[in-house]
Amino acid sequence: MPLKPHQRTKLDDTDDALFYQSPRFVTHVDDGFIQQLTDLYREYLQPGMRVLDLMSSWVSHLPEDLTFADVVGQGMNGEELSRNPRLEHYFVQDLNQTLQLPLADQSFDAVLNSVSVQYLQYPEAIFTEIHRILKPGGVAIVSFSHRMFFQKAIQSWREGSEASRLELVKDYFQSVPGFSAPTAIARPAAPSLLPWLGIYSGDPFYAVIAQRMGNS
Repeated sequence: MPLKPHQRTKLDDTDDALFYQSPRFVTHVDDGFIQQLTDLYREYLQPGMRVLDLMSSWVSHLPEDLTFADVVGQGMNGEELSRNPRLEHYFVQDLNQTLQLPLADQSFDAVLNSVSVQYLQYPEAIFTEIHRILKPGGVAIVSFSHRMFFQKAIQSWREGSEASRLELVKDYFQSVPGFSAPTAIARPAAPSLLPWLGIYSGDPFYAVIAQRMGNS
């Protein structure tokens, strides 16, 4: 870190707002991934927290049995965000164009990012913002699989392996002073009965978790 200029490039460098202007009411990972993510959130999140769902859409995969003080969503499509039943508030912002979040210092207990980190061209800046808005002891959870909009993912992600992508997200956290040492979860997809064809039984599940350190 930081990424070199060529590592930030996308195959499709047109305005992201054009790419995301039409809503996509689909899930981009399979049910097994979603269940693992919901279980992970249940492990780390507590009732009454203020939660930011960064790069969100029409679903947040939060545990239905947990009630939060506030859930705020940021994303690229207002129609998708308006359909998300877990969001109390939301705002549209392109994090590759505007790198600062319109949110107060130390105002959230948790920041979540699901299957979207691969699109950040300036992750150093965004992870600095995540640290800024987290309360001391607050947690950040970044999850991803092998799927992506290939033309919109940055080069270092497109050309990396699943293992190198996990290390890349750990590096994002480690580039910001004040985060704890990140914890990584890696659950590769299990081979199916036809592994020689490259067919797997489900989406791999990866997550990196870190906390804001300190008392202030």
